[in-house]
Amino acid sequence: MNGDQKSDVYAQGKQDFVQHFSQIVRMLTEDEMGYSETGDAIARLKEVLEYNAIGGKYHQGLTVLVASQELVEPRKQDADSLQWALTMVLQAFFLVADDIMDSSLSPQGQIWWYQKPGMGLDAINDAMLLEACIYHLLKLYSTVPGLEQPYYLDLIELFLQSSYQTNIGQTLDLITAPQGNVGLGRFTEKRYKSIVKYKAAFYSYLPVAAAMYMAGIDGEKNHANAKKILLDMGEFFPIQDDYLDLFGDPSVTSKVGTDIQDNKCSWLVVQRLQQYQILKKNYGQKEAKKVAQVKALYEELDLPAVFLQYEEDSYSHIMGLIEQYAAPLTPAIFLGLVRKIYKQKK
Repeated sequence: MNGDQKSDVYAQGKQDFVQHFSQIVRMLTEDEMGYSETGDAIARLKEVLEYNAIGGKYHQGLTVLVASQELVEPRKQDADSLQWALTMVLQAFFLVADDIMDSSLSPQGQIWWYQKPGMGLDAINDAMLLEACIYHLLKLYSTVPGLEQPYYLDLIELFLQSSYQTNIGQTLDLITAPQGNVGLGRFTEKRYKSIVKYKAAFYSYLPVAAAMYMAGIDGEKNHANAKKILLDMGEFFPIQDDYLDLFGDPSVTSKVGTDIQDNKCSWLVVQRLQQYQILKKNYGQKEAKKVAQVKALYEELDLPAVFLQYEEDSYSHIMGLIEQYAAPLTPAIFLGLVRKIYKQKK
């Protein structure tokens, strides 16, 4: 599959997901919608799903779809490609929770779920609802009498492990940068690497691993090789996100970056902690003037150029890993991801 075909698959995948989404919502809600005991809660679940799972870049779900098409026999793809909905619901769960913990600001004209009138911390329970849907949906798809799937337990364990690792990463992120307690001494490269490994890199392995299990590829060595590539690739995502948080165009990224104001352990601040005194006076402060001083420091140190060099080096490293470790999987699975994430503006 060449690059143009891969792009077409991703574009078609977005269309397919939106078209199938109403079917997914029905599967999760229709049986209990009319019950007097739980009907109101199920109506709320429907609203949560429709607000949070549609939109965005669909990186994780599209990766399941593309990997499945590379690995699974065509006659099985109609059933198996729907499994990617699991990763979309998982992603929605993490995003709802993460927006609350980060107090994320949304672009003009949009609001995050927790910002809706009267919502607030009730959104925490909604995030838990989304997580519960993952395993309910997996059971609905995989345990139909006569159509039981052999990978059911593997996927259960995969999603549980990915959720655990991502939550460990989120915990590291939170305790490294507690609200109202600016401590740049905690912002070491070692700690930053741990945060991105657990919060993002393991999660990036999930969609390809899911497709491998669905294709009957469950060998330990095969998964270890795929993980070696995908963990390094997954490290790039948060570094790119940290860069775009400050230097990206909010009209393109669909968010207003607040890493400086929120005292986040980001790639940018870790790169330049030797400028300690300036950062100590201004980092983690809400005043626009102090935020501007930190941004000016980043620009003076030419961090955009540092990031671009990192991007080139990362690309070369990942391509080398693919050449060395992709087999017996087709390299196209990983190359499609590389084309999708590098040189992105959002």
